[in-house]
Amino acid sequence: LTSGFAFQHDLRSVDIVFTNMMSNNATTTAVTGENNPPSAGAQVPQAVADGNTDILAADDVTDDESSVSRESLASSTTSITSSILEYRLENGRTYHSYKDGKYVAPNDEQEIDRLDLQHNLILRTFDDRLGTAPPNDPDSKVGRVLDVGTGSGIWAIDFGDEHPEADVIGVDLSPVQTTFVPPNVRFEVDDIEEPWSFSQPFDYIHSRMMTGSIGNWEKYIKRCYKNLTPGGYLELNDVDAIPVSDDGTLTEDSSFMKAVRLWSEGLAILGSPFENFSRLEGVMKDVGFEDIHVKRFKWPTNSWPKDRKHKELGIWNYENLSPNWEGFLMAPLTRAMNWTKEEVLILAMEARRDSANKNIHAYYNIWSIYGRKPSETEETQSAASND
Repeated sequence: LTSGFAFQHDLRSVDIVFTNMMSNNATTTAVTGENNPPSAGAQVPQAVADGNTDILAADDVTDDESSVSRESLASSTTSITSSILEYRLENGRTYHSYKDGKYVAPNDEQEIDRLDLQHNLILRTFDDRLGTAPPNDPDSKVGRVLDVGTGSGIWAIDFGDEHPEADVIGVDLSPVQTTFVPPNVRFEVDDIEEPWSFSQPFDYIHSRMMTGSIGNWEKYIKRCYKNLTPGGYLELNDVDAIPVSDDGTLTEDSSFMKAVRLWSEGLAILGSPFENFSRLEGVMKDVGFEDIHVKRFKWPTNSWPKDRKHKELGIWNYENLSPNWEGFLMAPLTRAMNWTKEEVLILAMEARRDSANKNIHAYYNIWSIYGRKPSETEETQSAASND
């Protein structure tokens, strides 16, 4: 996947790092110190996946290999931060000022770099596709496209470059996108939970990593449906933000789970809880979507899996998570739960330690769900059959 206008993704150096880490003789060191595996006899609650048939096998590791390497995947994208608006400075990070306080993730260069790295992680998950819905097929012809929560704008730019016939609009609360874009791509500052005022409907609405940002998913999906052309597609690509393990090595008393639970609690208090995406297939059906497809992927927390593809995804996801715990936790815990900055930094350090422990076989469920709005003929036939 290449883009003449998009951020340039030179992944060759990353592939070299990955190849070295995959070597059978590679030895890694802990990020924040030595981590002891959970005691086999300890009777503690476990964050175990329910009803899972595709269990990931853990790679064999020695005590010296029980943590991921201190070596980091260098972010391979360049971020250009806009100064259109004055941002909110809080605890050393900046946040959006439009609808101040509504979205709790930072919008500074560190977060933009993370979003660009996460974009590459998603591309590798989807085998170098920008999404799983038909509009992402190479030979598809798409009209109007909406990218919800566009972030750095990297998805909108790549899609616009791949589909020059499309008119792509990216919306976000923060104007942090680059201005060097294809002529068919533009960005708008807007709040997607407010009434939409687009002049025309869309042929494809792309929504990615919006968990913790939307208060009412039923209302959101209905709004997407209303703003699609007949025959148009909605695609939801997101994460169950509560990690699980298949073998019980992720326990509820771990710092990892403590951080995640507190993060979840803080977001709920602020009005935008984490969503359980396994239920959204039913919501989309109730709203009226047809031809609904659901795919589930796994993002390991580090390079613990034996399987080469999941080991690679784990290396990328470790870099997506570990350096960024402070950014994930700071606003939810200080704003909603009255934590101090210093308390959050200590918890983030402890979560990073567990993120590095390859004896904790944790992963996140990643969901790609898309559906099609019926054509006008199908809607007419459906209405007639209900009379």
